Amino acid sequence: MEKHIKGLHHVTSMAGDANQNNRFFTDTLGLRRVKKTVNFDAPEVYHLYFGDEHGTPGSVMTTFPFGQMPRGTRGTGEVGVTEFAVPKGSLGFWQEHLTTKGVTGLKTDSFLGEARLNFDGPDGDDFALVEAEDEGRIAWTGDGVGSGEGILGFHGARFRLRDAAATGELLQFMGYEKGEREGAVTRYRIEDGNAARTIDLEELPSAGQAQQGAGSVHHIAFAVEDRAAQLEVRKALMDTGYQVTPVIDRDYFWAIYFRTPGGVLFEIATNEPGFDRDEDTAHLGEALKLPERYRPFRAQIEKGLPEIA
Repeated sequence: MEKHIKGLHHVTSMAGDANQNNRFFTDTLGLRRVKKTVNFDAPEVYHLYFGDEHGTPGSVMTTFPFGQMPRGTRGTGEVGVTEFAVPKGSLGFWQEHLTTKGVTGLKTDSFLGEARLNFDGPDGDDFALVEAEDEGRIAWTGDGVGSGEGILGFHGARFRLRDAAATGELLQFMGYEKGEREGAVTRYRIEDGNAARTIDLEELPSAGQAQQGAGSVHHIAFAVEDRAAQLEVRKALMDTGYQVTPVIDRDYFWAIYFRTPGGVLFEIATNEPGFDRDEDTAHLGEALKLPERYRPFRAQIEKGLPEIA
């Protein structure tokens, strides 16, 4: 299985107001909305995807904006911080830009020599911008943030766990290498994949358990190239004792899910077929796209959804 995982594919969070959520990721963070669809299990709720021009795996933040959903409670057993990569030397721009946009929780620090800017999302989410090499990635500039500062994709994510040992073993089984430790945080890094390659495990043995709600990461997805690789990963996980779902068609990728020892929901998602399967690249994210089983109910679904630009 080790050779198949290619780093992160996407991160999915729950959210409150759909328009506030859309504005934050496009107007504030300068990402492109690459898909506007609905939650497969709750078609009265949007599923929004934000990323680079093409929705490249390793760049895509997705959200379920449930409207009046109560905020989640931060704690252990969750993805605590979602980290975006930005060009080196750009954190000064982001400090000023986010301040102008009214973003709260701004705090600079560093981890393992990497400069970071931490900030809050609109639902109390924990985010960080991390200065990194572009590694050939190109920021989306259509939403007003320049190419010299724009978000390149994910840097990685930080989990908060009471005991990180079992999750660390799982990551190593998936092909991640255990790296340096600073304070209570240990880095895991995968090579020969995409640039969204780091997972940091923060061990907080006395912290309370997280309660999911708006602002909580629902699941984190890891990339594989295709369905054949996904099936090999699924078999390896099941042979090790994990309870893994059957393969599910998510229109823009195929997905399997399983719960980790630390409580975080993992997804393994394919890089195929991509977000341009039903929209031209120039018009990604503009029209409401519905899974096939909901298409006969388009008028009813559209009537129940709030309008977003």
